[in-house]
Amino acid sequence: MRRSHAMPFGTAVETGGTRFRLWAPDCGAVALHIPGRGDIPMPKDTGGWAETVVPGAGAGTRYGFRVGGLLIPDPASRHQPADVHDLSEVVDPRAYEWADGGWRGRPWEEAVVYELHVGTFTPEGTFAAALARLDYLADLGVTAIELMPLAEFPGARGWGYDGVLLFAPEATYGRPEDLKAFVDAAHARGLMVMLDVVYNHFGPEGNYLHATARRFFTDRHHTPWGQAINYDGADAGPVRDFVIHNALYWLSEFHFDGLRLDAVHAIQDDSAKTVLEELAERAREACGDRPIHLVLENDDNAAHLLSRDGRGRPRHYTAQWNDDIHHALHRLLTNEAGGYYRDYAPDPMVHLVRCLTDGFAFQGEESEHREGARRGEPSRHLPPGAFVSFLQNHDQIGNRAMGERIDALAPWPAVHAATALLLLAPQVPLLFQGEEWGAATPFQYFCDFGPGLAHSVREGRKHEFVHFPEFQGEGANRIPDPVAPETFLRSKLDWSEAANPPHAHRLREVRTLLVLRKRELAPRLAGMAGGTATAEMLGARAFRVRWRLGDDSTLTVVANFSAVPLPGIVPGEGRLLYSTYGGVGALPAWGLDWFLDDGGK
Repeated sequence: MRRSHAMPFGTAVETGGTRFRLWAPDCGAVALHIPGRGDIPMPKDTGGWAETVVPGAGAGTRYGFRVGGLLIPDPASRHQPADVHDLSEVVDPRAYEWADGGWRGRPWEEAVVYELHVGTFTPEGTFAAALARLDYLADLGVTAIELMPLAEFPGARGWGYDGVLLFAPEATYGRPEDLKAFVDAAHARGLMVMLDVVYNHFGPEGNYLHATARRFFTDRHHTPWGQAINYDGADAGPVRDFVIHNALYWLSEFHFDGLRLDAVHAIQDDSAKTVLEELAERAREACGDRPIHLVLENDDNAAHLLSRDGRGRPRHYTAQWNDDIHHALHRLLTNEAGGYYRDYAPDPMVHLVRCLTDGFAFQGEESEHREGARRGEPSRHLPPGAFVSFLQNHDQIGNRAMGERIDALAPWPAVHAATALLLLAPQVPLLFQGEEWGAATPFQYFCDFGPGLAHSVREGRKHEFVHFPEFQGEGANRIPDPVAPETFLRSKLDWSEAANPPHAHRLREVRTLLVLRKRELAPRLAGMAGGTATAEMLGARAFRVRWRLGDDSTLTVVANFSAVPLPGIVPGEGRLLYSTYGGVGALPAWGLDWFLDDGGK
């Protein structure tokens, strides 16, 4: 089986040659440059589309576009073998023969997400090396791999959120066919693969769109990264098509099972139908009956984007990363109360329990961290599967000054309780690479910008933590240099840890929890409605929550999220599924029990 996504821009390999197409409405003459052939004029139509067909130019041909005094890569390049400032390479997507013709995806109710960064997941940092770890991931019990962004970014190191060539998988990780082989092999093991995509900005280095299409951006809106992408102007059609085709490209040509859209609250769009709504509709239409899972990161807690139809299917987006549950748990485990943790500081238990029963903790309430602005929309009507829960992810680790994981900040019993809570709750759980064994390696912020920008990034990183006493004055020099290769190398997983105490014990517990989730919980989640959960407080930091599952059985958790034992014995309901302490007697400090009452089914 061979796959290709047809696009109105970029290259298309045809019989005997290749068609080249570029949207360039805001510049003069455009020429296609091919080494050895020189510059080939590209006639433009009244809409600014430049196009030419070159006989004999096939897969492997290097090319760029000559615009004024600049030679730039193709904004829709499928491969950048020598980074963002160099020539693009023609790729024939039909050259890769897929072996996953029988793959039909997996339902979202079975999702256990594993977020990984290709460059630090293995010592080699490549698609091929990550492929060699797929058996480990399948054995662990996860069902969906979420790759951090792959769009070509400047240099050899980066998180991926500063990508500038959205259609070109990062060349330091391998060629496009290496990524396809990874997805193909994952499907052979029953693993879904999702991709993190960034449609709220382009990175600060290597973005040449201003040279050809200044109208790609607008001064009507602004973002934390400067000018906003023009999604709602009278001339925004090709811009919207660019990102929508990017989503369709990953879902079809690379056969991804879903996308995670980064920080959509930073997408400014006043259209009657927003680009987010149009993207979801077109993606679901294009993929037909194949289940795809579209997930948001959205600080606005916009529940309407997660609405379901009469059959319980997502109208637009499947789920959202639920920062609220992370923040409440982090506050409970660490006592940290700065930054956005201020909103959870007075009573984090209230926020945690509301997340477990209602989805979002903030559903229109004022946020102290946001200077009194109201945040969120009512979400209790949504099913638990509309929320992705996590104790760690790349943001919550890497945006700390030192990139520490939760294990460096909280005692093991507390981390164990939080892990057991999230992995058996009806919401979709997410693990960040190495979390399953309590990796001791940090995940720090790293990048590889050119010299001019590198200085600004270093100073900007220090400024982020200027209000923290430990990083003032000379203390700022403790913050890892984001441009230094050593910062990137420190962030690579040490796989030898997993076999040694105490990491091996943690890994066994996570595997046990995921076996239970697969056997006892996942088959009961289909058809689960929102609004069925109830909660009662058993003390200042202890609670009981019950959910009615899709098959009418009842799932109950009894938890003590404090360092003090809970007096008395809290009876369970149904059979004991899992206990952090053995399930005998009163709940100890950080004790947690899970029960299932299925009526003997």
